[in-house]
Amino acid sequence: MNLANKITMVRIFLIPVFLIFVTVDAIPNGKLFALAVFIIASLTDKLDGYIARSRNLITNFGKFMDPLADKLLVTSALIALVEFHIIAGWVAVVIIAREFAVTGLRSIAAGEGTVIAASSWGKAKTMTQMLAIILALIYLCYDSLPLGMISLSAFKAAIDLAMGAAVIATIISGVDYFVKNKDVIQHDK
Repeated sequence: MNLANKITMVRIFLIPVFLIFVTVDAIPNGKLFALAVFIIASLTDKLDGYIARSRNLITNFGKFMDPLADKLLVTSALIALVEFHIIAGWVAVVIIAREFAVTGLRSIAAGEGTVIAASSWGKAKTMTQMLAIILALIYLCYDSLPLGMISLSAFKAAIDLAMGAAVIATIISGVDYFVKNKDVIQHDK
């Protein structure tokens, strides 16, 4: 396993760590630690991609696991944010449904020996989702951070706007994958 793939696996291993910190109230400053873990995990997405491209370490494993790691991280965070009533359930459902649909498309393609790599829309979707989630996690830690100059209602409005942008990017990205890869589902043997 090359370095880029190892970094992808670190992102996957950080997901339960994030979930423990964000959900276990008995951990002092747990939500702040959850925010830090999520940010670190999000940054590994850029790092593993950079290393894979710059060192010519692109593999089918990486093409499959990198987007899967992103999906697992985002899905875990969205479910936690719904639990804390920071985002609406329908936002999580739309985003998670797209993730299942694209993963299904990738599985069909893999069965035919084709790997569907992340598209530019897919990367934009991931970036908007992660930024929106980071804002929502900051909101979750609002009382623990020096954000006194920002009103809670204004901050919540910013989160809603960021989540709206993430939903739009998610939908466009999903449509883009299916349009560009329609031959995968239309292929009849």
